[in-house]
Amino acid sequence: MGNEAVLLRRRNRELSILNVIAQALNQSVNLSQTLPAILSEVAKLLDLKTSWLWLFHEGSTRSYLAAAQNLPPVLEENPHKMMGSCYCLRTFLEDDMAGAANVNEVECSRLVGVGEGTDGLLYHASIPVRAHGKKLGVLNVASADWCGLSSEDLQLLNTIGDMLGTAVERSRLFSQSSQLGVVQERNRLAREIHDTLAQGLTAVSLQLESADAMLDADLGKQRVQDTIQQALALTRANLEEARRSVMDLRATILEEKSLPEAVTDLTNSRPYPFEITLRIDSPPLAPGIETGIFRIVQEALTNIERHANATAVTLQISHANGLLTLLIVDNGQGFDPKQTADDRFGLVGMSERAKLMNGRLTLNTTSNQGTEIIVKIPIVDGRI
Repeated sequence: MGNEAVLLRRRNRELSILNVIAQALNQSVNLSQTLPAILSEVAKLLDLKTSWLWLFHEGSTRSYLAAAQNLPPVLEENPHKMMGSCYCLRTFLEDDMAGAANVNEVECSRLVGVGEGTDGLLYHASIPVRAHGKKLGVLNVASADWCGLSSEDLQLLNTIGDMLGTAVERSRLFSQSSQLGVVQERNRLAREIHDTLAQGLTAVSLQLESADAMLDADLGKQRVQDTIQQALALTRANLEEARRSVMDLRATILEEKSLPEAVTDLTNSRPYPFEITLRIDSPPLAPGIETGIFRIVQEALTNIERHANATAVTLQISHANGLLTLLIVDNGQGFDPKQTADDRFGLVGMSERAKLMNGRLTLNTTSNQGTEIIVKIPIVDGRI
C-alpha cells in the first residue's frame, strides 16, 4: 500500500507539472518567452539541473540553440561548443533515435575530452522533438547525480517532446499567418490609396490646371480664386485621408491596451457625427485576432461616417460556444450591395480580414433601412 501511495503521489506531481507545461505553451506563440519556462518545469519534473533544446531552421537541417537551462561552465563560457552538429543531432537525422534515450558522456561531442567545468555531468538523455512527422529538433537533459533515466521517465520526456513539437509547429504557422496578414494589409492599403488618395490628388491636379488655364485666358480673378479654393479643400481632405492611413498602420494601441480598451478609445478619439453604443465582452485574444477585429471596427466606422448619414451606431463584441461575434449596426440610409461601385474597397477589405481569421463577414442592408455587419470568428482559448 505504501508503494502505491508513493506511485500515486508521483503520478499526481507529473500530471500537475505537465499541466503547467501545457498552459505555458498555450499562453503564447512566442517561443523565446515560453521555452525557458518549459525547461525550468522539466527540471522540476525530473529533479534535473541542466537542459538545452536544439531546433532546426525551418526547411533545413542546420540547428540552433533555442533555449538552455543552467549550462555547466565549460559550455557557458565556450559558446562555440554549443554550435554545429553533434552525436545526438546526427543520430536523430539518421532516424536512429526512435524516442527518448540515455546517452553516455563519451558519445557527446560537446563534453568528450573535457576534464573540468562540466559540473560533474556524466550522462544526458536526448528527446526527439517532432510534429506531424517533421523533425524539428532535440531536447537534452542532464545531471550529475544519476546514471540514466528510467523507462518511465523517458516515456514522460517523450510526451514533453511531443508537446514541444506541437508548440514549435504552431508558432511557425502563426508566424506564416502573420506574414500573410502583412501582405494582405499592404494590398488593402494599396487599394485604399488608389480609392482615395490617388483619385483625390488627380482632382486637385485638374483644379490647379484649370486655374492655370484661367490665368492664361484672363477669365477673372474671382473664378480663379474659386477654383484654387476648391483645390485647397480637396488637398485638405486628402491630407486627412493620408493621416488616417498612417494611423491605420499603427499597432501600438493594441500593444499597450486590451481590445475593449482600444475600441473604446477609438470611439472616443474624435466627435463622430453619430452616437455610439458599446457592448463589449471579449476575452484576451491572440494578437492576430485582436488586430483584425480592431481594423474591421475602424473601417466600419469610417464607412458609416462617409456614406451612411447615420445618427446612431451599436457596436457589440461577444463570445459564446467557441465563437467570437462582432456586430455593428447603424440606422443610416443603407444601400443596395449590388449597386456598390467596383472600385470601393472598404467592404472587400473587411471581408478579407475576417477570412484571414478563419471567420466570415455577413452584410445585411437595404436602402433607407440601415446596415448590419456581422463577423463570426472561431476561437479556442483565444486563438484561431
